[in-house]
Amino acid sequence: MSTEEKSAAPRSLAEALRVRDDVSLAALLRSRPDLITPVPTDLTQLATRAATRASVVRALERLDRFTLQTAEALAVAPDPASYGELLGLMAGDEEDPAVAAALPRSAALLREQALVWGADDRLRLVRTARELLAPSPQHPSPTGLGPTVREATAGMSPGRIQEILAAVGLPSTHDSVSAVSALGGLFADRRRMAALLAGLPAESREVLDRLVWGPPYGQVTHDPAAHLRALLDRGLLLPTAPGTVVLPREVALHLRAGRAHRAPEPVPPPVEAAATHRPQVVDATAAGQALAALATVDELLKEWDEGGPSVLRAGGLSVRDLKRTAVALDVPEPVAAFWVELAYGAGLIASDGAVDERYAATPAYDEWRELPPAERWARLAGTWLTATRTPGVVGGRDAKDRTLSALGPNLDRSAAPEVRHRVLALLAGLPEGASPVAESLLARLRWERPLRGPRQQRETGTGETRDDDLRSRIARWTLSEAELLGVTGRGALAAPGRALIGAPEAPRPAAEETAEPEGPGDKLPVHHHRTPPLTAPPTPAERAAATATAARLLAPLFPEPLDHVLLQADLTAVAPGPLEQELADVLGVLADVESKGGATVYRFTPGSVRRALDAGRSAADLHAFLARHSRTPVPQPLTYLIDDVARRHGRLRVGAASAYVRCDDDATLDEILADKRAAALGLRRLAPTVLAAQADPAALLEGLRAIGFAPAAESAAGDVLIARADSHRTPPRAAPEPVPDGPPAPDDTLLAAALRAVRAGDLASTTPRKPGPGGEESGGEGGAPGGAPGGTLPRTGAAETLATMQAAVLTGEALWIGYVNAEGAASQRVIAPIRVEGGFVTAYDHTADEVRTYPLHRVTGVAELADDAG
Repeated sequence: MSTEEKSAAPRSLAEALRVRDDVSLAALLRSRPDLITPVPTDLTQLATRAATRASVVRALERLDRFTLQTAEALAVAPDPASYGELLGLMAGDEEDPAVAAALPRSAALLREQALVWGADDRLRLVRTARELLAPSPQHPSPTGLGPTVREATAGMSPGRIQEILAAVGLPSTHDSVSAVSALGGLFADRRRMAALLAGLPAESREVLDRLVWGPPYGQVTHDPAAHLRALLDRGLLLPTAPGTVVLPREVALHLRAGRAHRAPEPVPPPVEAAATHRPQVVDATAAGQALAALATVDELLKEWDEGGPSVLRAGGLSVRDLKRTAVALDVPEPVAAFWVELAYGAGLIASDGAVDERYAATPAYDEWRELPPAERWARLAGTWLTATRTPGVVGGRDAKDRTLSALGPNLDRSAAPEVRHRVLALLAGLPEGASPVAESLLARLRWERPLRGPRQQRETGTGETRDDDLRSRIARWTLSEAELLGVTGRGALAAPGRALIGAPEAPRPAAEETAEPEGPGDKLPVHHHRTPPLTAPPTPAERAAATATAARLLAPLFPEPLDHVLLQADLTAVAPGPLEQELADVLGVLADVESKGGATVYRFTPGSVRRALDAGRSAADLHAFLARHSRTPVPQPLTYLIDDVARRHGRLRVGAASAYVRCDDDATLDEILADKRAAALGLRRLAPTVLAAQADPAALLEGLRAIGFAPAAESAAGDVLIARADSHRTPPRAAPEPVPDGPPAPDDTLLAAALRAVRAGDLASTTPRKPGPGGEESGGEGGAPGGAPGGTLPRTGAAETLATMQAAVLTGEALWIGYVNAEGAASQRVIAPIRVEGGFVTAYDHTADEVRTYPLHRVTGVAELADDAG
């Protein structure tokens, strides 16, 4: 390296950033968006922010496994290290070709994200990253390596170090520094080290083999055995504390053949396909699941239509209410929690905010039901994909050991949207119609985001990876939830689900239908190249376009809604498919759902018919409705049921007195008074056709209906009250906002503006100034340029300031000024004066990259820039 090259090499991260072009800086800010919030004033501040602990930890957590292994290798390499030394640590003495091929990409990624800086012959890991990843007794390195000889012998007596030199056959030295260097050189020399190890007993070699891959620390007694004494005498084990020894890093690297990691992973593990199905079958299955999802959400909202469960004091559903909802939906409790959270996330249910707070449908639910089915599904699927609320954690415990309840607080997991999107993207990378092997998909995710904490080990002692991390659990929940929602069918990504994540539609060869096997046992070949790379999260506009495309692809897969049912003599009606919305609404009031599936079975009961009559329908309306929508003749038992319930409906009237019962037939009132089951209502006769009750009207209605009567509620004016399906709605409520995982990725407009501001601020802080009268640069103490640490604002008199600016207007030169704004905040700027008049200077401000006007009395001073300023 020549003297000129050395002088041109960056001496700090700020200097390394300063020589980058705008494309490289934009890539840095896009990959680490926390660096742009707020926009740094110059590149020095950007470098300082990039080296802070919080930012470095966030950046390390987003590295893939091999890039993280590269950073870990640099943390145990000399500082600075050459690319050759890094390659030796990663590829070993054998120079693994796969590692050698992948290392340039990972090194470039570390340099792009400002975790590594410097030329290839002087690579430096930023200090904070080295502190996080370097080995220490309290936090072992993920590489399993221990301290270097120099670090391990820091507190050792000079005499003991000389004894070790003599034991390994090295000449004594005059000082400990040269002795340690000689010992480290011996351990790093492959040939001499092999000869040294060859002279050890077999038991000593076994001890080294147990420590070589970590942890490098071991325990010894005050009188160690002969094979341990041989290692201690030669410095192959060095004491770190009473009874504790460590294997020096140089010795371990020799035993590892130079490798920092036992198993480098340069290539991501492929996602294996477990089974394949015809794409048409996958899409049809997903469409069926999507219809079932819409029906389930609709059933949930109808269940809570007139006021759902109470809100717990701490927020959320009680365990009992969740069980009750699961029974009503005929699903397990975890699945019920998923549907409840999905409806809540879509803004379809919320708390009503009343004194006796309850969950209920929102006005948005009525708007949602008016949408076409495919658009309703797309809204639910889009909500699920971006939601941070994670229903899978319901039933678990929070940090304070409290049970996490559905719709309650503390369910947000900021990693959920990214994991869901990535799981679907990996499915999109498989051959169309293929379902994945779940374990291979989880292994791929763990490779892409291996670090869950800066010091946390990711492997067990047997080398097997643990599956207890949150990302893996979210991935498993994603696979099951996507199937429930109809994003996937038979485990494979359907065409609407592919569109939902913005993946291109896969081509379908003409011979595909017969060439691909069908069934869960058929294995597909492994595909490495089909897996898409990690991408930036989509923008809101891209998400809206994706959901619209998904709805468009799903609409043809839905069957046409039917306008008829099949009435049967056993008081049931069969809907052989999805019904038109109006027909489904009326039938849902007139009958109870008995079974669901490909065909829905409705059963007519006295209670269901009374419910339709309460909603304002007459017997004639119901007869006409059934005759109009039935493909079979209306059975006589059903006609009799409607007429019988209608004949008795409304003969009794219940109103608010506290409550009363009114009936024109006093014999009916006599029957009620004689019934022992009515004793709890506290009834007494006020007149031949009126009974008073101690119960409130609602309880009185329920009590009389339980006995077998069909009372109707009436208003204070004596009119029958009609119970409508949308009787209870919450006030307008906004859907819960996702909790972001850090700052959002900046868009191109923000990046361009930020780069201009940073470049201009850096120009102001680094531009050289002409020397002042004393020979020093104007405005800088001790010659430090303004803007550098310790720099001050330029100071000149008012006359000199005015004269210098007027001269700059004529010559077109740029000036460096100090400026104090109206709030008293001081700053320094590089300006090109355009006009000076009326006590103001109008100039192009290089710092702000725009033309501005400044009052001259707020300018502290002015200095000319050096002639060679860039």
